[in-house]
Amino acid sequence: MTKAIMIQGAGSNVGKSMIVAGLCRLFAQRGLRVRPFKPQNMSNNAAVTADRGEIGRAQALQALACGVAPMVDMNPVLLKPESELGAQVIVQGQRFATLKARDYAKVKPELLARTVESYHRLAAEADLIIIEGAGSPAEINLRPGDIANMGFAEAVNAPVILVGDIDRGGVIAQLVGTHAVLPPADRDRIAGFIVNKFRGDVSLFDDGRTEIATRTGWADLGVAPWFGDAWKLPAEDIMDIRSARRDDKQGVFKIVVPKLSRIANFDDLDPLSQDPSLSVALIEPGRPLPGDADLVLIPGSKSTIGDLADFRAQGWDIDLRAHLRRGGAVLGICGGYQMLGRRISDPDGIEGPPCEVEGLGLLDVETVMTPKKQLSEVTGIDTASGAVVSGYEIHIGQTDGPDCIRAWLEINGRGVGAASADGLVMGCYLHGLFRADAFRSAFLARLGAQAGLVDYDGTVQATLDSLAVHLEAHLDIVRLENLATKVTR
Repeated sequence: MTKAIMIQGAGSNVGKSMIVAGLCRLFAQRGLRVRPFKPQNMSNNAAVTADRGEIGRAQALQALACGVAPMVDMNPVLLKPESELGAQVIVQGQRFATLKARDYAKVKPELLARTVESYHRLAAEADLIIIEGAGSPAEINLRPGDIANMGFAEAVNAPVILVGDIDRGGVIAQLVGTHAVLPPADRDRIAGFIVNKFRGDVSLFDDGRTEIATRTGWADLGVAPWFGDAWKLPAEDIMDIRSARRDDKQGVFKIVVPKLSRIANFDDLDPLSQDPSLSVALIEPGRPLPGDADLVLIPGSKSTIGDLADFRAQGWDIDLRAHLRRGGAVLGICGGYQMLGRRISDPDGIEGPPCEVEGLGLLDVETVMTPKKQLSEVTGIDTASGAVVSGYEIHIGQTDGPDCIRAWLEINGRGVGAASADGLVMGCYLHGLFRADAFRSAFLARLGAQAGLVDYDGTVQATLDSLAVHLEAHLDIVRLENLATKVTR
């Protein structure tokens, strides 16, 4: 018998994804076949699945917590913002359309059916489904046609646990206020609440918990203290990368990352941010690239041509050339790789009106945007050290030119990537390459740095174990499990 429960938040970034990951690991350790599910996610930080689709990176982490490979059914609708008004819509792993918010509302009935289809397919191979909401059900203006929170919970008759964030303040108002604004049917669907991110003596909030339970009638499932090792897990939000330092110690080798307005697939930064020998600085728009950088890493982008224009508008192109004159190194990954070339052509208007623009001209390569998106998990070799590299490709466009003769990665017997003649400028399409410990160490050594992190994947696994222990110690896990209900069609 498959059971399910849904974790929703009293606001955005209250820690839903982390709690779901911890619960996935906890119940998997108890021998249950657990699967994560998020009907709708909005993120440009995607993961490639074994079935050659893409889902939100948080669901990939949750799958890892369950001990299973990520699959497209775990996140059937993924919204990837391309502008302030529109987003690319990924449905069951594949591009569905690029839609403005108003047009997206019109296709929600069809998408609800697809999310329910994925949910039941996932449930067929599980003992427990832990569903994650998005944003907050308190946004009642979004309730008509909702597929992310109460609309989906209603469609599959799932009970809901509501999470509040005490660290941002006003957690009683968050939870009791949500109770006040919800329509009765949605209010009654909430079975319990969790207070998350508490700092200090938890017992000091006992009266607050009593007030919430009294005013809502929901079961008090406990207070989760601040989990200090959260920074060791892959980040879904770029702001989590910026705050990833675990103390005030900064490594001697400085990596700076310009924060592109449409930054995407920035999980490349996770292993670097965790390394105590490195200092990783995210540079906000309006600030120059620091003159003391050792490596400038230009990350992926959801809209390369638009972000290239923004890069120039910040004056970062001038800073980058000054950095190279000082002997610094540059690495571009995916969209960043495309920007480093001489030219980017978009004849089919994939990123906007058809156009051709000059790149930064630091690599002798050109990119032509093509409609077909490359989605694949790959394993290769660092040609300089022989170290194994694994990661994924998720991009549109083909890049070629004279500097490709200095390919520095080999995949399936084929050289990939490009480098300048002096080796200071490099680019490739492979995301996630720094997860490989031997490669990361060899790459940094070539730049004069010594890696201080020796087992990235092992650290992630150990942190998930610690997170499970943390939740089990502070939440009423037995009551939570008993609140889960049987999945029915």
